[in-house]
Amino acid sequence: MPLPSKSKLLIELQYASPAIETALAAQASANLIKKWVKAASPQNGQLTLRFVNTAEGKKLNFAFRKKDKATNVLTFPYEFGKSHVHADIIFCLPVLQKEAKEQGKTLRAHLAHLIVHGCLHAQAYDHESKKDAQKMEVLEVQILKRLGFPNPYLDSQADH
Repeated sequence: MPLPSKSKLLIELQYASPAIETALAAQASANLIKKWVKAASPQNGQLTLRFVNTAEGKKLNFAFRKKDKATNVLTFPYEFGKSHVHADIIFCLPVLQKEAKEQGKTLRAHLAHLIVHGCLHAQAYDHESKKDAQKMEVLEVQILKRLGFPNPYLDSQADH
């Protein structure tokens, strides 16, 4: 009798432009980004990560959240449960670059954090209440520690 087929997480990376793809590749390879996604998404399913410029980020944030500015990450979950996830996650690279600089963090560490953050949103975690935010932050810190990154909620990296 054949063994049941093993499901897995399919990860697609998209880039709004060759310049964004090049800038991102200087920070983390596609394989490394997928490793970060898998560390935060132990479920089966499909995740599409799209890295965009400010114009596209602003357009999407306005269309879906009525906020007239680009934001760092937008997560669009289509289906989630205990064993399956399906979502698109949008990252605005210029916003990530600006935030990393302002927070005194490397872009690589900030990128890893927000990839983990977006993947948790895709699994129905949120930070609307203080209790939910604490639960989500604890998970983020644990995942990032396993990946070799410091706690992104500590100010110890920034001396300004």
